[in-house]
Amino acid sequence: MNKSKWRELVLYVLAIVTAKVEFAGCYPLIPAFFVAGYMEEVNRTLLLVFSIFGMALFVPVQAMAKYTMVMLVSAVVIKMVEWAYKSCRTYVGAAASGVSVLLLTAAGEVLQVGRRRLPWMGVMESVLVSSMVMLLSPVLHRMLEDGLLPIGWKNRTDARTPEHGEKLQTYAKSFSGLSQIFSHMQRFKGSFEPEEMGKMQQEITGKICMDCDQCAICWQEESSPMYELFFRLIHSIETRGTAEEEVHRELAGYCPYSDSIVEEAVGVFEKAKLNLAWYNRLLENRGIIAEQLDAMAYIMEDCAREYQDISQQETRLLAAVKYRLKERGIKTQEIHLYQRQNGKMSLQVKVSAKWGNCVPVKELAKAASQGLRREMVPGKYTRTLIGKDEVFLTFEEDTSFHTLQGVARLTKDHAQVSGDSFSFLELEGGECVMALSDGMGSGINACKESEMVIELIEKFLESGFQKETAIRMMNSAMVIQGEDGIFSTVDMASIDLYSGMCDFYKIGAAATFIKHADEVECISSASLPAGIFQQIEIEKTSRQLKDGEFVVLLTDGVLDYLRVPMPEDTMQEILDTIETTNPGQMAKQILERILLFTAGKVPDDMTVLVSGIWNK
Repeated sequence: MNKSKWRELVLYVLAIVTAKVEFAGCYPLIPAFFVAGYMEEVNRTLLLVFSIFGMALFVPVQAMAKYTMVMLVSAVVIKMVEWAYKSCRTYVGAAASGVSVLLLTAAGEVLQVGRRRLPWMGVMESVLVSSMVMLLSPVLHRMLEDGLLPIGWKNRTDARTPEHGEKLQTYAKSFSGLSQIFSHMQRFKGSFEPEEMGKMQQEITGKICMDCDQCAICWQEESSPMYELFFRLIHSIETRGTAEEEVHRELAGYCPYSDSIVEEAVGVFEKAKLNLAWYNRLLENRGIIAEQLDAMAYIMEDCAREYQDISQQETRLLAAVKYRLKERGIKTQEIHLYQRQNGKMSLQVKVSAKWGNCVPVKELAKAASQGLRREMVPGKYTRTLIGKDEVFLTFEEDTSFHTLQGVARLTKDHAQVSGDSFSFLELEGGECVMALSDGMGSGINACKESEMVIELIEKFLESGFQKETAIRMMNSAMVIQGEDGIFSTVDMASIDLYSGMCDFYKIGAAATFIKHADEVECISSASLPAGIFQQIEIEKTSRQLKDGEFVVLLTDGVLDYLRVPMPEDTMQEILDTIETTNPGQMAKQILERILLFTAGKVPDDMTVLVSGIWNK
């Protein structure tokens, strides 16, 4: 016999024992225990039989008849409610039992010829029974749970266990080791080493001097001036691209084949210079690979510690959640509770509708909120209804803030498309990210550049990479592409909707503005665009946002054509005079004010992103 059967047997035994509990001539625990047990998934017929058997042993006949009727009436009411609404809340069962006790007590007092008890005793018994049902229901549900572990824990194969975390940590260390190997390889070379100069000399003399009768005189004697002249020749070719006239003239005084030597030296040096460029490019690609391996190691470590499974420590909370799901007609197959790095909860459940009806996921979110004692909302991409089929759902702890975004754009005069691209992205963990990229130039090419930047950033962020890592990997992809002129700015703002903290990441981007209640703050940057160098400088700034404040991102086409000495100050004045609290209207009004400075012309692509934050 498994544990669940043993627990049911204990329940039936307790149904007998409750008949011995007397209070002021009443037996309120009998109907209360029966109703609480009846609402659990047990054999209801056996529960009724054992309850009647216990009354037959310990309760007078008159009280036995009364409480038997109370149990039957309560059972009928609960069944009817379950049939009509596909679920039955605990308070419905408590009310049914309490009203039944009150009515049957009143009827018994009317029929009783002899001495009668005070009327308020029946009312007190009714209230007592209802209260005991509310108290006993979660206790019995807890008792009937499958042990102290969450349901499905023992048989779950895809749960994040400590062993999985250790494996991810091991993989992360392996990738980090590979990254160090690539990073410790030979660094970039800006000039030729003495060994390489010697090889160039041997190559030139092998082609020109070997057939000359004076070769031994020129190169075998250490006092020969050819060594010095050759060094000066290579140095002049390296710095000027050709031989200096003085060096050429001195070389002609010692060697009859000076023209051939100079011509061959220029060819050999150009070939060596090309090899040096390819060698440096190879080292650059190795550095990019090292960065990407570092990023992979970081994401593995982050995944290993992103969620901490606290299901075993919070079994009471999970039991409370399952109890409230049961009240709403939901069968729970698996349930797990995780804690994020920021301390927020994430609940994962595998459920189905008990009666095959459709139950809104919002009802499940309410049950999760009540059980966990904190506001929970359905996770991203969660379905809206639950039916008879088992589904896996995720609920996240609700954020303290919410945001609204707005955008306004203008395309450069006579251009077909805008070279600016933008994105609004909601990430797991309660982050709202808005990103803006301005491709160099305008038109289709600039549009392709900025679109590629935004798409790469979106993919990296959705995969779980940190902001700095995503930007660096995007820059690496642009550098590897290797096309001239493929440069784009990156302007990103990430708002933590739990704390209201906003992080700004800028690479060659225009100034960003924060519209506070009493002032407008400007955040500027002086870094170069992405795609120029392998190593980029990411300027990060953090600010605490409050209720009703706005973040404004814009491209340089907005500020550059204000035609004023201090365009940032002018933009602060413009934002300070805008009264609307609608982000879309604010972005539109900003461009309308800008056009007043440009006489209605659009000399460059203009894009304005506005995000407002409010308390929930």
